[in-house]
Amino acid sequence: MAQSEVKKVVLAYSGGLDTSIILKWLQDVYHCEVVTFTADIGQGEEVAPARAKAKAMGIKEIYVEDLREEFARDYVFPMFRANAIYEGEYLLGTSIARPLIAKRLVEIARETGADAISHGATGKGNDQVRFELGAYALNPDIRVIAPWREWDLLSREKLMKYAEEHGIEVDYAKQSGKSPYSMDANLLHISYEGDILEDPWNEPDEDMWRWTVSPEEAPDEPTYIELTFERGDIVAINGQRMSPAGVMSYLNTVAGADGVGRDDIVENRYVGMKSRGCYETPAGTVMLKAHRAMESLTLDREAAHLKDELMPRYAEMVYNGYWWSPEREALQALIDKTQETVNGDVRIKLYKGNVIVVGRRSESDSLFDESIATFEDDQGAYDQKDAAGFIRLNALRLRVGARRRGS
Repeated sequence: MAQSEVKKVVLAYSGGLDTSIILKWLQDVYHCEVVTFTADIGQGEEVAPARAKAKAMGIKEIYVEDLREEFARDYVFPMFRANAIYEGEYLLGTSIARPLIAKRLVEIARETGADAISHGATGKGNDQVRFELGAYALNPDIRVIAPWREWDLLSREKLMKYAEEHGIEVDYAKQSGKSPYSMDANLLHISYEGDILEDPWNEPDEDMWRWTVSPEEAPDEPTYIELTFERGDIVAINGQRMSPAGVMSYLNTVAGADGVGRDDIVENRYVGMKSRGCYETPAGTVMLKAHRAMESLTLDREAAHLKDELMPRYAEMVYNGYWWSPEREALQALIDKTQETVNGDVRIKLYKGNVIVVGRRSESDSLFDESIATFEDDQGAYDQKDAAGFIRLNALRLRVGARRRGS
């Protein structure tokens, strides 16, 4: 489809400098009508001004939507049932937000009769892949316009000049021509990249962090919380029922105040390069620890081990943008089946950056039998003599191998 054939585009619009420039660029280069879509997924910033900015730039169809509950319920919570963590550290905060945004871009394009969608992801990052794989999975014929892969505005100086020439508002923080960090935020996390973080030897400045206090400055007294699980999801905290977004908001506040959730990572991007980023994920850090504790009590050994084997593959699917793939959906069905018995309570202690499990219980689904596990007399529940045969059978191949080696 040529530029002249694009009549209407749905733009993922934050209201910030980059997407405002993209909005104007689409109007000037493609001579098309632009529909803006702004999603509130818990980034902690007011999204309403995006409507006013879009209107000031002549936009007639403006979508500003509160998607916090959908994001938490349909994306974050299913991912945490899998205990997904990428390369042993990253809790996938940016990755898991992209499928929802891609879904709404495609839906709005259908609703408004748009020919294409557009995003502000750069040609060096993962997000372009995530947005576009998601969009094509939901609409194989959708046209995607990625300005960073088309235009020549590849420096902050050029972007600022373009904004000045076209009367695009630049807030005070941007007027220096330099933005300290590239940040992404939602209910699950805040990410930080760029500036001094581009050297992986540099320690991030303390004033960079927004959600968490430093462990050194955290309270000297621990905070105890009790999390109630139903089918693998947290449904209540300290006995109070909460929605998925409510759970995450509460944990971000409480755990962040105890210095929980900071991480500094060098990760392997899907596009082939290594990238250093810092992350704040207070709620996610607590959720992962508590969920594994609940599973340790209620999940069968082999089911738990199978989940652990599959988890890295699941995490890669999310990281690389395959949320809407048949393999992720099939794996999700297996994971959700295992969660039928993951019910009960976990008690957590938060202290100076640490998440410590101090108790777990399940009245209906616990597989822990004290009468068998005890070091005291188990009254015949377990015959310790049986272990000798168990060991001999499992040692058979090891003994055969040792004889062959002449040991």
